[in-house]
Amino acid sequence: MSGSRTSQASTARLFLWTAAAMMAFAGNSILCRMALATTAIDPASFTLIRIVSGAVVLYLLVSWRRGIVSVGGNWTSALALFAYAAGFSYAYLSLPAGTGALLLFGAVQASMIGYGLIRGERLGAWQVLGMVMAVMGLVGLLLPGLQAPPLSGSLMMVGAGVAWGIYSLRGRRASSPTVETTGNFVRAVPMAFILGAYGISRAEIDFAGVVYAVGSGAVASGLGYAVWYSVLPRLASTMAATVQLSVPAIAAIAGVIFLHEPITARLLGASAAILGGIAVFILCRPEPVRGS
Repeated sequence: MSGSRTSQASTARLFLWTAAAMMAFAGNSILCRMALATTAIDPASFTLIRIVSGAVVLYLLVSWRRGIVSVGGNWTSALALFAYAAGFSYAYLSLPAGTGALLLFGAVQASMIGYGLIRGERLGAWQVLGMVMAVMGLVGLLLPGLQAPPLSGSLMMVGAGVAWGIYSLRGRRASSPTVETTGNFVRAVPMAFILGAYGISRAEIDFAGVVYAVGSGAVASGLGYAVWYSVLPRLASTMAATVQLSVPAIAAIAGVIFLHEPITARLLGASAAILGGIAVFILCRPEPVRGS
């Protein structure tokens, strides 16, 4: 009886920590959009503060847990991380929170799926159907029309998603993802300073914007990634991929609550096609043959 209760408590904790990580990921979209839509802060300053605060929190966490000073990571992954963070910030100058999260997530998954195809991954009929659904949803979202999101912001967010997909692919085999992510954040700091220096003539900072940027970097990014990497080993790979489908939905709901953003028929239809297609693709992926 006690063993059953322990197992149930462990499952409940896993669910809560996983939900917390997904809310943190969606929180990045909300905090960035709130900062750029309701405060004076500019995208370059937001990116700089986000990366610096994320690097500080992750470094403190790793040092506290492991008692080490040196961290992992590499400059190529750091560049991909910086490209994601910068594109993300500039895209949210014009995109609603839910639309931005949907484009980001779709681009991340598309880049990772595309990499698998380039590497010779063979698709089943259901996976092809899922991919077609997702592509049609993305095209439907971006087609010109009254409810279409701004093209420039959409392209920036897609670019940010591709950069994050590259970052994710490079980090899949890391023995300690939190340590690797810490090193990449630290290496991305000088890149963010260069961006900040480049845009210094247009730089604007206010207290509320700084608070949102620190929240995005220290909490939604730093602590969010640490929580996610702590629960990831306990999730099946299919579950880990599928649960991330909740992020755009959480971001869209939070956008309605905190930013009074409308949920349009186009966004709902595109979300169903993109997220449904990705879900079909993930869930119908053949299991690897043991021993191969």
